[in-house]
Amino acid sequence: MKKAGKRTNSVVDAIVMAFGAALFAAATSVFIIPNDFAPGGVTGIAIIANYLLNTPVGIGIVVMNIPLFILGLRRLGVGFVVRTAFATAASSLLIDVFSMILPAYTGNKMLASIYGGVLGGMGLALVILRGGTTGGTDIIARLMNRKFRHFSLGRVIFLFDLLITLGAVLAFGYIEAGLYSIITIFASSRVIDAMLYGADMGKSVMIVSKKSDEISSAIVRELERGVTLLDAKGAYTGKKSELILCAVRNNEVSRVHKIALAIDNEAFIIVTEAGEIIGEGFKSIDIKQ
Repeated sequence: MKKAGKRTNSVVDAIVMAFGAALFAAATSVFIIPNDFAPGGVTGIAIIANYLLNTPVGIGIVVMNIPLFILGLRRLGVGFVVRTAFATAASSLLIDVFSMILPAYTGNKMLASIYGGVLGGMGLALVILRGGTTGGTDIIARLMNRKFRHFSLGRVIFLFDLLITLGAVLAFGYIEAGLYSIITIFASSRVIDAMLYGADMGKSVMIVSKKSDEISSAIVRELERGVTLLDAKGAYTGKKSELILCAVRNNEVSRVHKIALAIDNEAFIIVTEAGEIIGEGFKSIDIKQ
């Protein structure tokens, strides 16, 4: 039964990643390549090479990723590399195929950069959700992070994307190519975050008040949100108190403010971003999956 379940999951993974690769390839073929955008990564380098040398973008992506797969095979694990290789091969093949059969959009460049980023981000998010990537700078970033722990994945990828975008400006000969590429990167990253975390993004609210019991009871009663009371001590006054901790959705923050300040107008409130909230009332995860 377990083997059958694993096979089923592998088939689902392959189907979802193939669909995600198709979306990414369509975005690249229809919006990105025809408008001289190079939105970072190996794809961006392949697009620049296509402009300068007229080499197929898809083949260029595969060729540049092969040594990265070899480097990552031992250090990043066979499963990760296999999934990434599958997604990379599928997207690369489809980029070249779609470039021949799909109509290129060469109208408003702003629209092209936005739609290219949104559609490409949707495709990448589907691939990431099933445990893969499209290779390139992601593999480089992971390998560098293992050797240099103080380098975060996000910063390394951003640095590579920035360098590739600057390369696009030099190759294409006009600064707008880089500026539109940055818009594409931003749109793609926002869509990826939305699909990976979706409605489970929210706020973490911390409240320090002398009337913590009343405020926490009101939040539970009016918002139906769980509240945690933590022991706290003022460093300046030395007085002990309770810290209210509560996770809420973005549209509920103002109601927490009203509840807290209506009970204690001297309450100290801190609101921070919560990229993902897992638990009752938010997102639940099936461990078996």
